[in-house]
Amino acid sequence: MIDSVDFLLWVKGPMFNIALAIFALGVTIRLVEIFVLGRKPNYAEARGGEWGPGLRTMVTRSVADPGTFQRAPFDVLVGWIWHVGFLIALLLFIPHIELIKSLLGVGWPGLPNPVVDAVTAVTLVALVATLIHRLRHPVKRHLSTFEDYLIWTVTFLPLITGYLAYHRLIDPYPLALGLHILSAQIFLIVLPFTKLTHMFTAFIARWYNGAIFGRKGVSS
Repeated sequence: MIDSVDFLLWVKGPMFNIALAIFALGVTIRLVEIFVLGRKPNYAEARGGEWGPGLRTMVTRSVADPGTFQRAPFDVLVGWIWHVGFLIALLLFIPHIELIKSLLGVGWPGLPNPVVDAVTAVTLVALVATLIHRLRHPVKRHLSTFEDYLIWTVTFLPLITGYLAYHRLIDPYPLALGLHILSAQIFLIVLPFTKLTHMFTAFIARWYNGAIFGRKGVSS
């Protein structure tokens, strides 16, 4: 029977390579679909430029519209909390930065561990709140699919397992760390094949929309 140390070595070794390969292949396929297949040629005379309107739309569509906040304040507020919190836990936790540096050769300053720990706790609460809200809201519950709950699960697991491992709440520690790493790898594997790809495609889509309208000489 595999013990906790062997399990940790497996997820840090063969499984890590498998997850990275699937993630890289999936993201590459998605980006090729966008940039190679692209848009149909537009032979109409251009009435304006594309780059300026495209970049402007990327910025404006990335900021919550006041009208949207008035219509759905919970969705906007809690959504921003857990998105920002997830990115902080992912990109500003020093051990994560060291891992990225070992893979890509680039690093940056991180936040103190207690700060990331507090942000993670808030993010977990926000994610649980979004799930409860989805389950209690009749329209959202009706529209939700298996993919929506899968995305929530694979987003929640790396945070909760990381939180439990950081506080040594799972014994032995190699098991806790292994579960955290495995959950992160599952996130990477699922990402290219679900709506999670918006992490990469959202800004591209917004640029396309702005560029199309800019070419027509109208505002997006």
